[in-house]
Amino acid sequence: MAACTRRHWLTWAGVGGGAAVVVGNGPSAHAGEHLKVLRYALRVAETTFDPVQVQDVYSAIPLEHMLEGLYTYDHLARPVRLKPLTAAGMPEVSADFRVFTIRVRPGIFFADDPVFRGQPRELVAADYVYSIKRYADPVNKSPNWSSVDELGIVGLAELRAQALQQRRALAYDHDIPGLRALDRYTLRITLREPRPRLVQKLVGGFVAVAREVIDGYPGRSGEHPVGTGPFRLAAWRRSSHIVLERNPRYREHVYDAEPAADDAEGQALLARFKGRRLPMIDRVELSVIEENQPRWLSFLDGSHDLIAHVPEAFIPAALPGGRLGPHLARRGIQAQRSLTPDVVTTIFNMDDPVVGGYTPEKVALRRAISLGLDVQREIRDVRQGQGVPANSLVQPFTWGFDPRFKTEMSDHDPARAQALLDLYGYLDRDGDGWRELPDGRPLTLLKSTQADQTSRQLDELWRRDMTALGLRLQFKVAQWPENLKAAQAGQFMLWGVASSAESVDGAESLAWLYGPMVDGGNLAHFRWPAFDTLYAQMQALPDGPERAARLRQAQRLAIALMPCKTHLHRYVTDLLHPWVQGYRRPVFWQRWWDHVDVVRS
Repeated sequence: MAACTRRHWLTWAGVGGGAAVVVGNGPSAHAGEHLKVLRYALRVAETTFDPVQVQDVYSAIPLEHMLEGLYTYDHLARPVRLKPLTAAGMPEVSADFRVFTIRVRPGIFFADDPVFRGQPRELVAADYVYSIKRYADPVNKSPNWSSVDELGIVGLAELRAQALQQRRALAYDHDIPGLRALDRYTLRITLREPRPRLVQKLVGGFVAVAREVIDGYPGRSGEHPVGTGPFRLAAWRRSSHIVLERNPRYREHVYDAEPAADDAEGQALLARFKGRRLPMIDRVELSVIEENQPRWLSFLDGSHDLIAHVPEAFIPAALPGGRLGPHLARRGIQAQRSLTPDVVTTIFNMDDPVVGGYTPEKVALRRAISLGLDVQREIRDVRQGQGVPANSLVQPFTWGFDPRFKTEMSDHDPARAQALLDLYGYLDRDGDGWRELPDGRPLTLLKSTQADQTSRQLDELWRRDMTALGLRLQFKVAQWPENLKAAQAGQFMLWGVASSAESVDGAESLAWLYGPMVDGGNLAHFRWPAFDTLYAQMQALPDGPERAARLRQAQRLAIALMPCKTHLHRYVTDLLHPWVQGYRRPVFWQRWWDHVDVVRS
């Protein structure tokens, strides 16, 4: 999920010209050669390539191919399985789940960069110490700090507090007991409380950056993502075009995996590619195309090699009757349809004077809005059947997800919504057809949205459903990255966004509502002490009935207080031209370019 720690990636849910080119680190290693190039489009613009700032999946996708964490997921294993990436093996874990000792694999090198003065730069344990500390540095203003702080690394919060008190940057060279490089290759993490699933937090998270790079590009580290991964940044035109090329310094790494014995697809991929050196392609070219039609047409005319997530409006053309269209099949195009571990939501700003707050009338307003939204119609008419109603924030394929768990989140009951509004004083006092607030002041809902076609279709459903309740609705249109910034700053009323799981732990989805993360992943600014207590208890407990019971309690609290409305879990259909070989949509992780080949005739 990843370039930063441990919240779920925010993605454009459909619910809502670039700056100068930034050139990578020197000429291509493949100049003049025949290159294997993968080309496709992102639906939303990236934000930055500084891992301490990244919260969105669109930045995470390229970043995870450049910068690496200690662990990853087996690319073919279903159910998912952890495996070392830059670590030499799985961690040594103390009996109380508080001390984790990890050995970094020797012989891994960063991509070349001028800051290294022409010398190879080896990855060492101290790089992870430095990279983790960057989240705590007040200078960086990381929106992910609250997620890191919640882990309870001994001494890290205190080190940050000293920097804040003295109004200076973090003292990176100051030793803390919770984060130490015991020697060149050995990292030790010590926590205040038990964290049985810490290794899941290290999957793609806490990616390693070199201090020389951060110091060498002051204030511009997000433009210079220098890592140990299979690709490096070659060119970048913000919000328009991103080019990555094979990293010549990348270590010897071959295709290997452990698919289940009864996984025919996985076994076939392993038989075909086992032992091939990774990456198998030389270059990746990403375009940012926010509108559905040009993105679809760029795939059909062969300008792009795949379309990752066919726009819902084109599902009838791509999969008539649920099967690949004959016009596509004749061209050798492949289709993969997957239920994804995500949840599409509408978040309410709990600090907003209209929809926020915890008094009965505010809760009633949010519940009425939820009951008034016709999610089944959304799935049928806008998403072309590509989804199933969501009853809570917990996503499919994660621990704690129960498809039998039924709540009012998936109900469409306008009569009940009308009754709630009447009961709590949201009445049309002046007869103009619109309800007022209980104190008689005008009531207008303001929904942040985007200008793309899917958002416009969803906004029309919103307008229809809210009009039926007598609730006046207006829209504030901006690009997705701007809406994310506004949400992070608490400057919104309603916004539709999706959360994609980046680990197998379903309880992590509730971090969206954890009070101490208000300045990070908790975009709703939800604060409820009983919920926070349950969430904290879940982090210390091993998976089992006791933890599951707390998860269910927390889910019910979130549903009762309604800081966010869950809509659906999405199906995603990916289409690939026949020259793209080896593709399999990842479950939680974003890294897959190194596992595909592009063989053009």
